[in-house]
Amino acid sequence: MDSDTIAAVATPPGAGGIGVVKISGPRAVPIALPLLYPAKELSRVRSHHLYHGSIIDPETERVLDEVLFGVMKAPHTYTREDVIEIQAHGSRCGLGAILELVLKRGARLAEPGEFTKRAFLNGRIDLSQAEAVIEVVTAQTKEGLELAARQLEGHLFEAIEAIRGPIETMLVEIEAAIDFPEDVEDIIRPGVFVRSMTQDVIAPLGALIDDYDEGHVYREGVAATIIGRPNVGKSSLMNRLLEKERAIVTAVPGTTRDFIEETVNIKGIPLRLIDTAGLHDTDNPLEAEGVKFTRRRLDEANLVLFMVDCSVPLNDEDMKIYDLVHNRETILVINKIDLGDEDAVRKILDRLGGLSWVKVSALYNQGIERLKAGMFEQVTHQSGAADVPSIVPNLRHKVALERALGASKDVVEGLKTRRPAELVAVDLKEALDALGEIIGVVTTEEILDQIFSRFCIGK
Repeated sequence: MDSDTIAAVATPPGAGGIGVVKISGPRAVPIALPLLYPAKELSRVRSHHLYHGSIIDPETERVLDEVLFGVMKAPHTYTREDVIEIQAHGSRCGLGAILELVLKRGARLAEPGEFTKRAFLNGRIDLSQAEAVIEVVTAQTKEGLELAARQLEGHLFEAIEAIRGPIETMLVEIEAAIDFPEDVEDIIRPGVFVRSMTQDVIAPLGALIDDYDEGHVYREGVAATIIGRPNVGKSSLMNRLLEKERAIVTAVPGTTRDFIEETVNIKGIPLRLIDTAGLHDTDNPLEAEGVKFTRRRLDEANLVLFMVDCSVPLNDEDMKIYDLVHNRETILVINKIDLGDEDAVRKILDRLGGLSWVKVSALYNQGIERLKAGMFEQVTHQSGAADVPSIVPNLRHKVALERALGASKDVVEGLKTRRPAELVAVDLKEALDALGEIIGVVTTEEILDQIFSRFCIGK
């Protein structure tokens, strides 16, 4: 464990009422206290108390800011180290000046996520809880926040430990049989072991994997691309879904030459909505670049909103787009129903069959709620109110759960076919290691770097 004392600004950049400089490590108190006026003796500082004063530069005796000064002694802190929090005014310049003084006195600038990494390495939280910290910070919907909060409370850890328990018990007995081969018939009870693996390991593993499949969109979000030929109303639809004027709307085809991306909450799902340039042949180099971006965004999309204009007949450009999207998760959005009629809609459906469809008038805000409901159903494959699982693993967890499930099924097969105990033990250890990766019992520096690189400096 690194014995350096680290420091960083723990609040977002920009102006605000309050900003926080956080310091953690064995020298946090002696580094920070001499900066506080009036000065406090180390022996008089009480843990988990706030002190009022001013931050001064010891070299110039110049006052930088009036602050509240929090002192928290190990081990009852976020990192289980001594922690100091300086609550100053939220000036980027002022906070930078305070941080500079702290670094001059011997602290090191924290790396991204290093405070939370220390909390994990010092045993305060498990690895799944550490991941939940960044998900709480970045949650974009109430449902996503609740999922992250449950993981932060340790619910996933408890579920994983409940599965690891029977595996560990069985591994102890299998290893005993290996050490005492004369007693193998008394120790290894295939029927009992198979029932335990099936009920206590394989079933809950399958349930957690199903929970990921059903609920990961609430925490990870969905990318939805609006696509169509120029002037069908893509930007108007974008504005209606966002309920604000985000995209420029004109009667001139090709207004959108780049792409616009915003997030909208669709029944608890953070949906990254992308308004693209129209897909069409063009000699204009700017529009051509926009079309390239559109094709790229189409490949990345989880959901496609294919928009057509029912006030005019379909043309070759519409049909080319249909060929691109009809095998994807696509909703056909029939726009400008205020100008078209049912006969026009029927002709469109006759030519563009096989897609879910919704009629809208983006200009007059007609059919937008039906479209939102259709988007939710297309993404979740359910209708009505959101049915969010109580625990939703992330993708890293799911990969590990699938490895554990595969190894557990191999254990059952090995018990049924009377494979040597040594081979069954190997499969049991593989299942344990896979589950251990989720909560950090088994980990590598590469895994830790991947997880904590997502954090901002100061968390």
